[in-house]
Amino acid sequence: MTMPPSPQPAEQRVAARPPLPPLPPLPSPHGPAWLRSPVALGRATAALLGLVIAADLFAVWADYNVYDVTSTAAFALAGGESLASLVRRADQADSLNAAAGYAQTAALMVTAAVYLVWFLRVRVNAEVFNPFGHTHSRAWAGWGWFVPFMNMVRPRQVMAEIWDASRPAGTRSRLGLVNAWWTFWLIGLLVGRFTATAARKAESAQQIQDAAFQLMIADGLDIVAAVLAIVVVLKLTRMQDRKAQADPVAVDG
Repeated sequence: MTMPPSPQPAEQRVAARPPLPPLPPLPSPHGPAWLRSPVALGRATAALLGLVIAADLFAVWADYNVYDVTSTAAFALAGGESLASLVRRADQADSLNAAAGYAQTAALMVTAAVYLVWFLRVRVNAEVFNPFGHTHSRAWAGWGWFVPFMNMVRPRQVMAEIWDASRPAGTRSRLGLVNAWWTFWLIGLLVGRFTATAARKAESAQQIQDAAFQLMIADGLDIVAAVLAIVVVLKLTRMQDRKAQADPVAVDG
């Protein structure tokens, strides 16, 4: 009589099973993402922000000229300066102020275009570093700057998530620099809108003088915000560049 084969131990039966295939990676919730170097764009953005600072400094000087003419008009006439000379100085101050406004607008438009390209690139890079660390879709990296009311909060939220995804592994989240930049950006934006309205409505010499002083403050806030923006751009660009070099992922220049 043939004896049935003895059953194999449970350990051997488990070991005899073929290994399970590895689980496929979870798809990114924001679509395909790939690393591209942000260095060249970061440097270009920082350089253009420097151009914005130069235009703002020019505007401060132009604002001061308007302030000086309106504040010293009575003393100049009392000191013997002719009315024609005073009018000529006022016209020169107005022309200088208008030129400064054009320079600021041109510098801001060019800088904004390059900045948005850089911002989208670092956002896509951040999705590679951490696909699931972003609350808002990729489109908000662009449209978030233009949608009314949302542009007061959304760009900062997107920047904070990019910053967290790009920081070195094992380090704590520190958003002090991002918060400082955004605070000065918002204050400068609000003050600038208020002072621009006051300048358009100014009619008397005193009103023009007050508006010129307020414009100097607004331009000064813009300068601080631009300096902080340069620091944010360069630091985030450097963090992403170092993180990309440390990860075994090809970087498309």
